[in-house]
Formats: sequence, C-alpha cells, structure tokens
Amino acid sequence: MVKAVFLDRDGVLNRGYVRDGKSYAPRNVKDFRLLPYAVPSVKKLREVGYLVIVVTNQPDINNGMIARETVDEMHIQLKSKTLVNDIFLCPHSREENCDCRKPKAGMLTEAAKKYNINLKKSFMIGDRASDIAAGLEAGCRTIFINRKYNETAPVTQEITFLSIKSATNYIIKQNKSNDKF
Repeated sequence: MVKAVFLDRDGVLNRGYVRDGKSYAPRNVKDFRLLPYAVPSVKKLREVGYLVIVVTNQPDINNGMIARETVDEMHIQLKSKTLVNDIFLCPHSREENCDCRKPKAGMLTEAAKKYNINLKKSFMIGDRASDIAAGLEAGCRTIFINRKYNETAPVTQEITFLSIKSATNYIIKQNKSNDKF
C-alpha cells in the first residue's frame, strides 16, 4: 500500500477570494493563481514517496455559477504546474447531500481504492473544518492551514500552520522520524 497527501484546492494550492471573511473559489481561468510554495511543496512530497491528490468541493458547478469546462481547464493548469498525481472533484451543492462532498470522506476513499492508499499513513491538508472532518473520517492525519476566515475553525486536527510550505516540512520531518523504526 502507498501513502498519500490529500490537498484541498482553494486556499491551499491556489488563491481563494476572500469577501467578508469568507473564501470563494475563482470563477474564471485568469483568476486561477497558485499560492507561493505550492509547486515546490508538491515536488518535495512526491520526492519523499507520497502520492499527492487534490480533493476539492466545487459546488459552483451544480449551482450554475461556473461551467465544468472552466474548472477542468483550471485543473489542467494545476496538474501541469504542480504535477499532482490526481484531482478528485465534487460538483454537488450542500443540499444534494452526496457522499463525495467534504466533510464526508468519499473523495478520499475513492482515491484510496483507485491507488491502493493506506489512509492511516496519509495526510489531509485543508483550510476549512470540512477538510479536517473528511480527513478524520477517512482515518488520515490532518493538518489545518489557518487562513483566519470568518467561520468556525476546526479543533480536532493534528497540527495547524499558516502555509503549505510549513505543512510540507512537517510531513517530511514526520516521514523521516517514522522511517527510523
């Protein structure tokens, strides 16, 4: 079995747009911009043996605010620039109550089946409570990227950082200490 780092998309790898303290996904390709350290962080995680998989809620698709083709174009850019191994997407709104939308673990468990991932040796990194809840439900270790949104922050994560760079360094350090046993 392999290990993975699951990453939320908006606010972790690319810039989310914050209005009134809440984060929103970009709605056009020209506004889709990677955050500093996204590219080297993914590279480092892959170099130490992790699959890197994006798991992202994109309800604006089913809410009619963005075309699926636009999101697909963003993901083509994301894959080519960061070299993430795969991207799992939930297009459903909260009201649709699907099994793939975070805080449920559907995208993580689907990826685990596809790639034979050991979820207990994997991490979920996200910037919202729903990311942490999905990671915990799947059995992953969890890292919260605190963007100080005007919403309830999670309290059950393993650790909190302000950037993917710090989260990546933590995972690499954990990986090295676990290899000693």
